[in-house]
Amino acid sequence: MADYLPPTLDWVREQVELYESSGGTQGNTLLDTGMPCILVTHTGNKTGGIRKIPLMRVEVNGCYVLVGSMGGQPKNPVWVYNLRAHPDIQIRDKTEVFDMRAREVTDEQERGTLWAAAAAAYPPYNDYQAKTTRKIPVFIAEPR
Repeated sequence: MADYLPPTLDWVREQVELYESSGGTQGNTLLDTGMPCILVTHTGNKTGGIRKIPLMRVEVNGCYVLVGSMGGQPKNPVWVYNLRAHPDIQIRDKTEVFDMRAREVTDEQERGTLWAAAAAAYPPYNDYQAKTTRKIPVFIAEPR
């Protein structure tokens, strides 16, 4: 089995550890905002290692919308490349864990619908898109 490679940012690593160690009963919101997060377990594109990242919880019809915003930074977050290479992921939503397959959404109509759902769940996504020239990647994680 591949090694777990913890997030390098302290606050992200601490949130992942709290989320996991509590079985999903703690660490399931974004810092002090109270806004719900999920934990995405995926495979590293270059390392093959196990990676975990908290993302905003955007659930649509039993699927999850994953937004590669990185706060509107000029580059995509690394997990975007990991999901493109290894779409089979696991999502922890509080105490429940689901095996999912991530698919990058390229159809403009579908993307628009999912973006609207994401921005409704977490309004700063619109600000992040306005801050960057890149088109923020949107994935849908569907049960496998």
